[in-house]
Amino acid sequence: MDDQIVTKPSFSEVPSRSTRRDHRVKRRRLLRIGLPILALGVALGGSAAWLGFKVTSIKAHLEAAANLVPQLKEEIVSSKANLAEDTVSKLRDHTSAAKADTEDPIWTLASGIPWAGPNLTAISEVARSADDVATLGLSPLVSVYDSLNWESLMPSGSGANLEPIKAAAPSVSSSAYAVRVSWERLEAIQSENLLPQIVTPLNQATAELKQASDVLNVAADATNIAPSMLGSNGARNYLLVIQNNAETRASGGIPGALAVLTLDKGKLSLGQQSSAGELGVMSPVVAVDPQQQQIYSGRLGKYLQDVNLTPDFPTAASTAQTMWERKTGQRVDGVISIDPMVLSYILQSTGPVSVNGPELAGVKASGLPTVLTGENVVPTLLSDVYAKIKQPKMQDAYFAGVAKEVFSALSSGKGEAQSLINGLTRGTEEGRVLVWSANESEQSVISKYTLSGAISGPSVSPAQFGVYFNDGTGAKMDYYVKRTVKLIKECPADGYEQTTVRVTSTNTAPGDAATTLPAYVTGAGAFGIPPGTVQTNVVAYGPAQANVESAVVDGQKTPFAPYIHANRPVGVVAQQLAPGESKTVEFTFGKIVQHTEPNVVVTPTVQHVKDVILPSENASCDQGQ
Repeated sequence: MDDQIVTKPSFSEVPSRSTRRDHRVKRRRLLRIGLPILALGVALGGSAAWLGFKVTSIKAHLEAAANLVPQLKEEIVSSKANLAEDTVSKLRDHTSAAKADTEDPIWTLASGIPWAGPNLTAISEVARSADDVATLGLSPLVSVYDSLNWESLMPSGSGANLEPIKAAAPSVSSSAYAVRVSWERLEAIQSENLLPQIVTPLNQATAELKQASDVLNVAADATNIAPSMLGSNGARNYLLVIQNNAETRASGGIPGALAVLTLDKGKLSLGQQSSAGELGVMSPVVAVDPQQQQIYSGRLGKYLQDVNLTPDFPTAASTAQTMWERKTGQRVDGVISIDPMVLSYILQSTGPVSVNGPELAGVKASGLPTVLTGENVVPTLLSDVYAKIKQPKMQDAYFAGVAKEVFSALSSGKGEAQSLINGLTRGTEEGRVLVWSANESEQSVISKYTLSGAISGPSVSPAQFGVYFNDGTGAKMDYYVKRTVKLIKECPADGYEQTTVRVTSTNTAPGDAATTLPAYVTGAGAFGIPPGTVQTNVVAYGPAQANVESAVVDGQKTPFAPYIHANRPVGVVAQQLAPGESKTVEFTFGKIVQHTEPNVVVTPTVQHVKDVILPSENASCDQGQ
């Protein structure tokens, strides 16, 4: 037998008993750690699949709900209340299912994972908001929509039953609140680190809710204050002021015809008529805010023709109310202002009206039209009346007669309601329809909207500029002045925004205006202005807390008067334009703390506002600035 070499392990190679025990401990530890990790991996893999299934389900439900919205809109517009309620019920089924999917335990657990959590949370908020809108917004709104006859808010000669709208007010307000809260919740989501697939529908949902919220807020405010303002709780008397754009004032034109407009349960009637001139001089003068008196002089409280030298309509209206009460003994509940352009919008709805009252017997021989339409009312009232009637009292009589006939047409129910609403809406958007209520709670609601005519408060956007015109000729020459206004967003300086307001004005009157236009139109030099020449105080407002830094006329730096009104900087430049002459004044505002996009409002003139306000420009800035 061959010898076999048996190699025995050395002492160091033989595991000791303690070493073998350590290996067994390590294997058990690995099993204790490894098995849960393996199980967690399997669980996460399953959870990922489950989450994917949930995302698909949520997406399907929300898309199904969104697809029902056009149908719901059509049913609401068509006043098919029963069908609309059924559609909302189906819509709620989908939104509640989507919301339930986001309340799944695995979904809730995964929402805490750093990389996935924000995306899942965003989806949850969208689903929750959709369900809140359906349940708390649409459901109560649809339940009362059939009783919301918005046409009943249009004044007429027969009146209207305003009680259904009053009764619906709480439901509309509740719907508006639910949608507003849902929009604010989505708006607050930080989307910077979200997946594009999440950001796009999130932004879309946020924008749609914002739009819906704005509409419902208006509806809620309308249902809350319109019935009482239309006389549901007792007759309301308003001072109706027709501003004459041929002689500019900051809010439109010199107050011309005046009348008391009475609304009693929606029934409209026109009472006492007068003119601003007939009220005469206020003695003592009406007390006015010192800031505004400094800018616009003591005439604000002395003559009703000058109460709107200030662009702040609440100031002008409350002053006019006091003046009317002093002179007539009648206290009105508010002031409503319109201009001839608004009369043209109304006539486009009602159709032509005949101006043939007995008080106009002396006017008929003048050759002025006795039938006014949406096409001829503006040139007739702002130009022809001065060419063909020399006596101011007869001019006032003609204005009063026109106002009477237009509002008689309204009170008799002439015109299609939607067309009338569109016309008044257009006038409001252009700043031609202004409303002030002496009732503080009503005025607090009105102050949210542009029809308040306020230069400060909730209706004024953060980076708003204003350009206003006040006639200094003492005549009716503004019918011939054409203007444009443009904002130029300059390069930032020292961390602040800068904006230039460019105002170009042209006197389009004929070269021989001094002899061919009536003396009442040119002013005949009564205030030291050559006949045919137009003098205007151009007033520019910047955003709150900014500075008005310079003024330039046709490229040359010019002196200007700086003021402060309601914490807004104000610059004033007096400008004269001979026939055919054009000038451009530029105000530069600096130290602007608002970083939102600027906008501008202007005095509504004979021109369409869309032709006056030109698109804004952005200066070309170096990247290093």
